[in-house]
Amino acid sequence: MSVERKIAVLCRVEPGCLGPDGREHIEAFCALAQRAMQHFDVDIATWILTPRYDKTLEEMQYSVANKLLSHAQATQYFALIGRDIDAFEERFQDKLTSLITLYLARK
Repeated sequence: MSVERKIAVLCRVEPGCLGPDGREHIEAFCALAQRAMQHFDVDIATWILTPRYDKTLEEMQYSVANKLLSHAQATQYFALIGRDIDAFEERFQDKLTSLITLYLARK
């Protein structure tokens, strides 16, 4: 799939997922997780992981060709390529959880 047709996934990661002092570590964690995500579902997605300091912003945001998609539009996009958005998000959450576990074990 060409880069312009891949879905861009912006994931805002809560500092609290790294424990009570997560705010001190979230930038470093996101940088490491970003590198790890370069190999995750790269056939259909590009990834941007960033801290979620503003809780009014959605945790996950999708776009294609720099056009923001609603969750319904992202669901349609996944259906068009024969994938299920819920399964995609679940796999991502599992991956993120394992990255958090690895990061915390090294702290």
